[in-house]
Amino acid sequence: MAGLAALLLLWSMVIAMPMVHGIDESPQAVEKWFKELGRRKEKVTKIHFYLHDTVSGKNITSFNVTAIKPNQFGQINVADDPLTTGPELNSTILGRAQGIYLGAGLHEIDLLIAFNFVFTTRKYNGSTLSVLARDPILQKYREMPIVGGSGVFRLARGIATSQIYTFDTTSLNAVLEYHVIVIHY
Repeated sequence: MAGLAALLLLWSMVIAMPMVHGIDESPQAVEKWFKELGRRKEKVTKIHFYLHDTVSGKNITSFNVTAIKPNQFGQINVADDPLTTGPELNSTILGRAQGIYLGAGLHEIDLLIAFNFVFTTRKYNGSTLSVLARDPILQKYREMPIVGGSGVFRLARGIATSQIYTFDTTSLNAVLEYHVIVIHY
């Protein structure tokens, strides 16, 4: 009987999952959404958050999977960085930046980033925005394209601008400030 109760609980969680995320992502629901696309209006959404990239110390969120190079060329990091409403790590969590960044500049410090901003709270819970971009980290502001999204942000396109909020030259830990503007349906 306990096994049946556990199975029913698991089944009810699977059935309720689309409601938790606020949008049904089943193939049938996505197809229906596309059929109604002509009647939908584009929306513009602005999101402001801070990304905490911790490469050393306690609670590392970005791990170097290659040997460190003097100019970072060829260095690859895998990240699962928290996104927060404020620059303090203990401010409200909005989600995670999950992906990779790598040293792509041979003669300058220039990163290639491939991130999914995965939102885990509030009205964007379960939705993502995808960034694939050049990130010349020594420039004050960097502009990066939003190349897609899921959930609330289906068919998203837009721009993310970032700047370094804080950077510790000893630990190499950084907090980046992001302003995102996306068009979606």
